[in-house]
Amino acid sequence: MKEHGSSLANLDLNLLVFLRELLRARNVTRAAERIGVTQPTTSAALARLRRHFDDELLVRRRGGYVLSPLAVELAAQIEPLCEAAERLFTTAPFDPATTRREYKLLMPDYVLDAMGEAVSRALHAQAPGAKLHVMLVTGALPSDAVEALRLIDGLASAPTPGLRLSGLRCAELFRDRWVCVVDADTVPTNRTRLETAELERRPWVVPHHPGGDYPPTAPLAPLMMALAVSPEVAVRVDSYRATPHFVAGTDRVAVIQERLARRFANRTDLRILEYPGEPEPIVECLWWHEKHEADPAHRWMRETVRAAAQNSGP
Repeated sequence: MKEHGSSLANLDLNLLVFLRELLRARNVTRAAERIGVTQPTTSAALARLRRHFDDELLVRRRGGYVLSPLAVELAAQIEPLCEAAERLFTTAPFDPATTRREYKLLMPDYVLDAMGEAVSRALHAQAPGAKLHVMLVTGALPSDAVEALRLIDGLASAPTPGLRLSGLRCAELFRDRWVCVVDADTVPTNRTRLETAELERRPWVVPHHPGGDYPPTAPLAPLMMALAVSPEVAVRVDSYRATPHFVAGTDRVAVIQERLARRFANRTDLRILEYPGEPEPIVECLWWHEKHEADPAHRWMRETVRAAAQNSGP
């Protein structure tokens, strides 16, 4: 490494941002997108960093880049350094009433239905200038949850092995339970519960089913595996919210969350019945990256979202 003066005045501290994202992404184009600048600007910053450290940092290999040994060392140092700098320059007390911050949350459509309005009202009441970007999970969760949660504020999801990772934190949002939705003409009016044998016999409407074997980590997998007969999946739909629409006028059944089922309680052509037995409760959590842990603005958001979610229940 070349010798350089130790004074911060001799350094372009903007390069820290480029260095962090280049080491994270190992790709100039993706780093540029994350920073919000052009690819040529990021390429120029990489060239300056290479001159400064007298090292390639990103070494071309077949199929992309890998970190040089020095870059691996720098990657371990850059995260705490940048997070300390961010905290240093945000030491003013956080005031939700005046903040203009945008919060980015990722959640399934079921969770949005269950608590979205309550969260929106709570955030607007306490932080009318804050912005909110809600992104829907349209299939599987992000393959790299740690990296995804570096870039957004939170993910609403049930606990899964893919989220029990070093670097992630979570707190419970709310609990729910499974119920059955059937066409009203297919059950007697005095029925309040669907029997196990009937559940096994009816074709199912299943959300987020990729086809073939149902993934063991999927929400309905424990219920399906507990049945003596594996049910026929008649309809696969990439939405929790849409499942009851494929039940009306058929002999199918949809096993869905009670909070979502209540959205259809006024439909006379559908019946909501108790699920047989006592399945494990549904637990939904808010997940975030540990880098947000001490951020007052983020802590306020977490507490506000949790309170709103818990107050949106029955």
